[in-house]
Formats: sequence, C-alpha cells, structure tokens
Amino acid sequence: MLNFALVGCGRIAKRHSELLGLDQIPGAQLVAVCDIVKSKAVMIGDRFNVPAFTDMHDMMSGGDIDVVVVLTESGHHAKHIKELAKYGKVLVVEKPMALTLNDADAMIAVCEASGSRLFVVKQNRFNVPILKLREALDEGRFGNLIMGTVRVRWCRDQSYYDQDPWRGTWAMDGGVLTNQASHHIDLLEWMMGEVESVFAKSTTALVDIEAEDTGVVLLKFKSGALGLIEATTAARPKNLEGSISLLGATGTVEVGGFAVNKLRTWNFADGRQEEEGLMETYSVNPPNVYGFGHEMYYKHVVDCLVNDKPQSVDGHEGRKSIQLINAIYESIETGKEVFLPMKPVHSRLGR
Repeated sequence: MLNFALVGCGRIAKRHSELLGLDQIPGAQLVAVCDIVKSKAVMIGDRFNVPAFTDMHDMMSGGDIDVVVVLTESGHHAKHIKELAKYGKVLVVEKPMALTLNDADAMIAVCEASGSRLFVVKQNRFNVPILKLREALDEGRFGNLIMGTVRVRWCRDQSYYDQDPWRGTWAMDGGVLTNQASHHIDLLEWMMGEVESVFAKSTTALVDIEAEDTGVVLLKFKSGALGLIEATTAARPKNLEGSISLLGATGTVEVGGFAVNKLRTWNFADGRQEEEGLMETYSVNPPNVYGFGHEMYYKHVVDCLVNDKPQSVDGHEGRKSIQLINAIYESIETGKEVFLPMKPVHSRLGR
C-alpha cells in the first residue's frame, strides 16, 4: 500500500482527495494533507480522517509518506517541488508543472539529484477515446498528418477568479492558455509532434484579470502539418466543449464533449468491420470538466511504482508544453511568429 499526502487543499484537491481517500485507487491511500490555510486542510483532513498540517515540512517529518502530490498555485509548484525533493519521496505535480522554463529545468534537476521520481499530471492522456485515438496514430492509420486542432470553450465567470487572489495573475497562474487549456495543448503536441513555430493573439473579454480569457494560436509542426488552438473561458452561460481533432491523408478523428471524453468522428480509409459501434464504446459522460482521467492517472502512477515502469509524463515530457506555452505568450507580446526552441524574453508568464 502506497501512502499519499497532498500539499495544497484548494479546488482541485477535492478530486484528488476523493480518489485517494475513498479507496478508489487500488494500492493507494491518503494519509495526510497540508495547506497554509488551516481551515482548508482541516476540511479535507476531517472528511477522510487523516491528519491536517499547515507546514509541509512538519507533515513530512511526522509520518510514513511514499508519494507527495503538489496541488498548490501554479506559480509555487517549482518552489514546493524543490523543497520537497530533499526528502527523496516520489513527487506528483498538477498541471502546469511550472510557469517558466527556468523553473521547469530547476525542478527536473533537483529531482534527478535527489533521486525523487517526478510525475506530472496529464490525466486527459488517459481518457478512453484519447487512448483509442493514440492507438490509431501509432498504427499509422492517419498517413501523413495534415492538421490538428484543439478547442476549449469553457465558462469561468468573475466569481471563479475572485475565489483566490492568485487566479488569472501573471505571477501565479496565467490565463486560459496556461491554466484551462494546458491539458489540451499537451494533447495536441503529444499527437502532432514537435512544434516549429507559433503565432498567437489573445484578449481579456469578459472578466477582470491580468492575463487572457481568450486566445487563438496558429502552429506549424516540424512534420509540415498545421495546428490551431482555440481557447476561452468566456463561453456563456456554461461550458460548451473541450475537444481535439486530427486530420490525416487517410483518416479523421474528433474527440469532443466538454472534457475530451466523447468520440465524435472516426473515419479511416481502411475502415474495419470490428469498429462498428465504436462511437458508443469510446464515449463517456463525466460529471464535470475533470472527466475520469484522474482515476486512470493514479492507477498509472501506482503501476509505475509497484512494477518499476516508466511514467507517461516525467519532468522532461512535462517541460515540452511549458516551452510551447511560453512561446505562445512571446508571440502575443511581440506580435510576431516565434520559432522553437526558444527562451522567452517578453512573455509575462511567471513574472
């Protein structure tokens, strides 16, 4: 049995604590929680009958912990990972792993030096239709990829951003492209391959925050394929969709729903009889935008640790989308096409 502890008891901690605290992950259990706001830690601690701390170092010295899950503000991920790495435990960090490339690199370096294995949460990679899409891609059924598109059309009104003072700030959070769309950006890059360049525009349309609530990005991949990212939290009055579509010379697939959870289109030149009914089999109806991916992700973490398997997203893999997101903000600030790899100069993210 692996003992998990949570650092950070905000909004996303509800999902993580329920999975670990309600015995939904075989081989894993919640043993401690921590938040600098005592009431937040106590609320989760009391619900699952585990000790609640306001200092993560007190927590680490006071119990038998195997895995620490960092769920703090995005801008604090690097700081907390660097402090926790000295304990030599397995570390899991929510998306995005960091806001700046320097922080991402520091996290990777400190974990490698201390022997702490680093997992980056990318739960949408484990959605049932996404796994089926990746299977078709690996089998070469698309032929040459022509275009990939992700769309995030979600609703986050002012009350969402007012819940915590760090939301929507450059120093701690970023906008829709860094926060809500980061999983979708990861999926696009994972499917389409390395990005050659980006050109982006953004605006803050309906809420009072520092960063953007709406953005569009044109991408060119090293393969020659093109890509498009459309992301907004200005959909009203409710969430509309979170989707990805891939178009190739010999096939087209779209995964839609509001959490990349429903197979909408599955068309290939080499149509297979056994794939009749595929649309129903590979579509699920999750209760919220988090979907069911976190459960599969935690099962993956346990499998990797118990059976010594490589993780789907380590620090180096997680860094890829951080570089891409910083390149997007660089393009927004300069009004120019930005080529990768790059070191941001004008991007305000993480500052």
